[in-house]
Amino acid sequence: MKQMLLAAALAVGYAASAVPALAQVSVGIYVQFGPPAPVYQPVPPPPAAYSVWVPGYYRFDDGHYEWVAGRYQLPPYSGALWVPGYWGHHGNGHGHGEWYWVPGHWSEGHGHRHGHGHGNDDDGG
Repeated sequence: MKQMLLAAALAVGYAASAVPALAQVSVGIYVQFGPPAPVYQPVPPPPAAYSVWVPGYYRFDDGHYEWVAGRYQLPPYSGALWVPGYWGHHGNGHGHGEWYWVPGHWSEGHGHRHGHGHGNDDDGG
């Protein structure tokens, strides 16, 4: 009986801890029209060793897209790589549908320890 109660308590705890993660994935911004063309932004020299370039991107605010300039950031741990965010599209193949934002994030990397992150200039943070 104690083992069953312990298993049930662990299952409830696991399910409760998974809810915030699922909520973070499912909560999003949906827009009926896509972002403008990317803004060209030259990448300046890094301000510090191990700085990583986080490209600029469009955010959607108050009914329109706003450009957020690229910037350097220090990774949260050695070997971390920046995975740029992007605007995805659910459509019907004729240019109609919903656009949604997938935020950028740090990821464990292999091989790149510093320097420039690479991606489209509209794919940042």
